[in-house]
Amino acid sequence: MIQAGASRRLFMLGAGFAFLAVAFGAFGAHSLKAVLAPDMLTVFETGVRYQMYHALALLAVGWAAQQYPQDSFHIAGWLFVAGILLFSGSLYVLALSGVRWLGAITPLGGVCFLAGWAVFAWQVWKQR
Repeated sequence: MIQAGASRRLFMLGAGFAFLAVAFGAFGAHSLKAVLAPDMLTVFETGVRYQMYHALALLAVGWAAQQYPQDSFHIAGWLFVAGILLFSGSLYVLALSGVRWLGAITPLGGVCFLAGWAVFAWQVWKQR
């Protein structure tokens, strides 16, 4: 059974990552537009977009964990956190530094996102 504090942590992480996504989006739109090449700005914006999607997913997982206390909801949340850090984080560093090999890390984050959604969907399906 999931601990009560775990869903609270998922809510806090979701809210924190959403806050950062808005801040990074504003930074990209106002400060990076004049500095980055258009393709690198697109890379940065992709990181922001996926971070926001998965910040909202963390809020949904936190809610589901409160409604249906299953350990696997917690696992889905941590997979989303890992995905944000690996996927969005690698895109931010790639866009800002131009170090292309960092793009090799991005798919690992994508796999974390996929695994998180699979675990989340499985747990929701089991609750029917």
